[in-house]
Amino acid sequence: MSPALPSPATPLRIGTRGSALALAQAREARARLMAALDRPEAAFAIIPIRTTGDRVQDRPLSELGGKGLFTREIEAALSAGAIDIAVHSMKDMPTELPPGLALDCHLPREDVRDGFVAPSAEGPAALAPGSVVGTSSLRRRAQVLNRFPRLGVVEFRGNVETRLRKLREGVAHATFLAMAGLNRLGLAHVARRPLEPEEMLPALAQGAIGIERRAADGRVAAFLEAIHDPATGVRLAAERALLAGLDGSCQTPFAGLAVLAGGTVWLRAEVLRPDGSEAVTAEGRAPAEDAAALGHDLARGLRARLPADFFAPPA
Repeated sequence: MSPALPSPATPLRIGTRGSALALAQAREARARLMAALDRPEAAFAIIPIRTTGDRVQDRPLSELGGKGLFTREIEAALSAGAIDIAVHSMKDMPTELPPGLALDCHLPREDVRDGFVAPSAEGPAALAPGSVVGTSSLRRRAQVLNRFPRLGVVEFRGNVETRLRKLREGVAHATFLAMAGLNRLGLAHVARRPLEPEEMLPALAQGAIGIERRAADGRVAAFLEAIHDPATGVRLAAERALLAGLDGSCQTPFAGLAVLAGGTVWLRAEVLRPDGSEAVTAEGRAPAEDAAALGHDLARGLRARLPADFFAPPA
């Protein structure tokens, strides 16, 4: 028997953060479900949920407790049955899920690159010595300090519009925004240009949307299977295994990207000291079915090369 489809009388409840970008991602998930299930928009209800990361804007993310800042409250609502699915930016997701939840649906991945945003300079290398770059990302901070030690970095939290306003006000001379987010908001023109992975390796899982459900909910699992993108799933299996193997959190600067071509996964990784004084890189290839094993192996090799004090704050 086919599962009962969502209807205006009993809509599928979609949990999400309330930011403009998060809502755009939820609407994308809704549109894909509408098309796959042939149901009207009224058969789906988008429910914004405020998270810790949204509430606390005056402190760096690294001081607030690592990953989970943008997911805990949403996952609690999912576990409690207040929503039926949760739409997440995958780069916000911890590698370990709460008991009883599953994350096995990924939408086709957007542009993975960072966008360079500045009033005039065409890239970080074009900024004058002493220029200040604004970012709340430890990964971007460490990469900037490593590649461009003549530049300074300041804390730059907030949604896309807040960061653009801070840039206009002169808080910084440049910043970075994920091209995926800009594309989903129709703001790709804001970036002077995308930075290729060879210039700045992106965050693990950047540009990917994941949809979480209750593990025992077979009805919802059937709905989500219809919109899952297997290629994105393979790439994320490698990247999230790498993250798990490195014990990744918002307090450690990691970068990585998996590319799938012809049944082979190519995974690149970078681990940096928080002050940018050193970067260690690695890469590997494996068949698609071994994507997770590749991530774990690359993480193990990287950890073996890192001194015990690698992530210690600078003296």
